[in-house]
Amino acid sequence: MSKSSQTKYIFVTGGVTSSLGKGIVSASLGKLLEARGYSVTIQKLDPYINVDPGTMNPYEHGECFVTDDGAETDLDLGHYERFLSTTTSQANNVTTGRIYQSVIDKERRGDYLGKTVQVIPHITNEIKEHIQILGETGRYDIVITEIGGTVGDIESLPFIEAVRQLRWEMESNAINIHLTLVPYLSAARELKTKPTQNSVKKLRELGLQPDILVCRTEHHLGSDIKRKIAQFCNVERDAVIESIDAESIYHVPLLMQSEMLDKVALRKMGLKDETNVSLQTWKEFLLRLKNPITEVKIAVVGKYVELQDAYKSIAEAFVHSGAANRCKVLITWIQSDKINPSNVKKKLDNHDGILVAPGFGDRGIEGKIEAIKYARTEKVPFFGICLGMQCAVIEFARNVLNLVDAHTTEINPNTSNPVIDLMDYQKKVTDKGGTMRLGAYACQVKEDSKSFECYQKINIKERHRHRYEFNNNYKIKLQSEGMKMIGLNPESNLVEIIEIDDHPWFVGVQFHPEYKSTVSNPQPLFVGFIGAAITHSKKH
Repeated sequence: MSKSSQTKYIFVTGGVTSSLGKGIVSASLGKLLEARGYSVTIQKLDPYINVDPGTMNPYEHGECFVTDDGAETDLDLGHYERFLSTTTSQANNVTTGRIYQSVIDKERRGDYLGKTVQVIPHITNEIKEHIQILGETGRYDIVITEIGGTVGDIESLPFIEAVRQLRWEMESNAINIHLTLVPYLSAARELKTKPTQNSVKKLRELGLQPDILVCRTEHHLGSDIKRKIAQFCNVERDAVIESIDAESIYHVPLLMQSEMLDKVALRKMGLKDETNVSLQTWKEFLLRLKNPITEVKIAVVGKYVELQDAYKSIAEAFVHSGAANRCKVLITWIQSDKINPSNVKKKLDNHDGILVAPGFGDRGIEGKIEAIKYARTEKVPFFGICLGMQCAVIEFARNVLNLVDAHTTEINPNTSNPVIDLMDYQKKVTDKGGTMRLGAYACQVKEDSKSFECYQKINIKERHRHRYEFNNNYKIKLQSEGMKMIGLNPESNLVEIIEIDDHPWFVGVQFHPEYKSTVSNPQPLFVGFIGAAITHSKKH
């Protein structure tokens, strides 16, 4: 167990353009360091003024990832958890909004003794304190800190300044990895290093000299290119790391290992690299991923499918569960508001499984209900998550119980059959941010069920993000017609899992199982769903 004074910090910055893969490189490095026996965690600094992404439209930000302790965070934290063996928390995602909110609260309390509150030192000091929270727990040897955005962005300047100060204060206990782009100009048939040189120049103008450069590229960097980058960017030759486009994000740790990123980072931090890196489990996963023995087609019906980052954890859970089943999962992303009774068969026919995704609001909800009716009546394996589970209850109430106006009060507050209703304690909530049922809650699974077959245990814990719930007033009616309440919260008696008896595989869950799926521990319900889809495929 580390003492905070000995905790090492790796700051990961990016330049030239966004979306170069800072999160994946950070997670890959963390994986390699963890394989060497070091305890590692990763945090994300996001420069937007929202306190968290919980109130942001997925079109703006992609998926909102939820941690065990109920933090609504950036989707990169999902990558961190999928790669490492440690879970993340509230402390792993820091936004400009949280920083300013904290400073303003302190100013209102008089904590600054009447001084003028400024970006330097007050905002930068607050950032520094948040960066060091994880290190001060004594649980980690190394804390990797990814700074969102690109160097030169106005909004990220306070974060860069805070990192500059910390590097000076920590001396050899902190290093900077800078991720840049080395583009290939097809007309000239050559790689261009100038964008990387200019990005490093900008970083140095802000007081940070990178220790390691990770260069994203579509073509291999020759030794001459690496030498040139090292010379003009003032870094050691072996500290220029190639990050070439990979088959999948899960190949990146092996690419970073071959480039010896972990060995260079450990040397820069004065740590030993004598332990042999064993990524056997990881390599076995990649072997199964690359060599499937069967394939299935899964329809994902959702509101935001044109932006697949909105369902990032679901997509990755299919990768994990597919590999576990030695199966290639082919996903068809289907816009829910494009589904209606006249075209539902055409859109969903020839699929081996149907997943109805989570979401908020009324757009596309009737399309989701139509998709569920098709899955139920045609005996196609079905998996409903959060709103997808709620829509399954609505569909069953309408078409089996003949409660024709059954709905959720989120969409129709005046329905006479509110089979899904606002949670009691939510009725007094006015603020939208951070006020849903968030984080991990217990659930007890009944043994005679598909869900128990997947989990192989009664007591589970899964993460939630919702305001509305199954209305227990309809439990007896629904159960009498074949919809079973398989999972219940032991404290609140809230329904967490529903299943239909007369169906090969029909499971709806109020929680978000996709958040906890990892390479080493594929989510059990996803594994079971793909298994059911394989069986369906063979029969049809």
